[in-house]
Amino acid sequence: MTISEWAESIRAVATTPKQISPMLASDKAAALALTPVSRETEARLDRYVDLLLEWQAKTNLVALSTLPNLWTRHISDSLQLLAIAPTAKRWADLGSGGGFPGVVLACALAVTSGATVHLVERNAKKAAFLREALRVTNSPGTVHLTDIGDSVDRITGLVDCVTARAVAPLHQLIGFAAPLVRQGAKALFLKGQDVEAELTEATKYWNIKPHLHSSRTGGHGWIVELDHIEPRNPSATVHGTRA
Repeated sequence: MTISEWAESIRAVATTPKQISPMLASDKAAALALTPVSRETEARLDRYVDLLLEWQAKTNLVALSTLPNLWTRHISDSLQLLAIAPTAKRWADLGSGGGFPGVVLACALAVTSGATVHLVERNAKKAAFLREALRVTNSPGTVHLTDIGDSVDRITGLVDCVTARAVAPLHQLIGFAAPLVRQGAKALFLKGQDVEAELTEATKYWNIKPHLHSSRTGGHGWIVELDHIEPRNPSATVHGTRA
């Protein structure tokens, strides 16, 4: 079956998620082989996927073309962050969208004492979905309906890690995350094949020493890890974000 044929079948049964789920079985198996989770976490992720497929019919949460590989493309891609920061309990996800990586992390951390995930999303419909996802999976987190640039004021207490995926160019993400990193957070940004060009642009504005992790999910994905961020010119503004 081609991607276009698969997409048409999704449209045809978009209101019946239980008919869609079996089509994802092989992709789920591949994803959990890459990033194994407990049986309890798997059950929470199953509920999350069912909810996402239900809402996808009325709210664009992920690109339709990525649905055949939902588990490897989105869920496993999110889970791999836990291996880089295994002791992190408090996370902030900037621009959570459909919940990647934030809701996935919350599902994985649900049995961890003191764990919580701050989900920052400016779109009201997506924010409503995120709240429902946390509810049905019984996962720890708080949804902040606000622009990313205003999120620091909404997040109370320290965070261990700040992350973002498919939200903005790296130099802008660094500006958004800088206040949290200065307070001790680690930044983990999921990026694609243009990561080198984005790093080159970012170093025009920021003094950083990035550590790159190749994505477990293959392709040309990378994770940019930053532990220290300082502006090159404190008075400069980087596309609306003060350095």
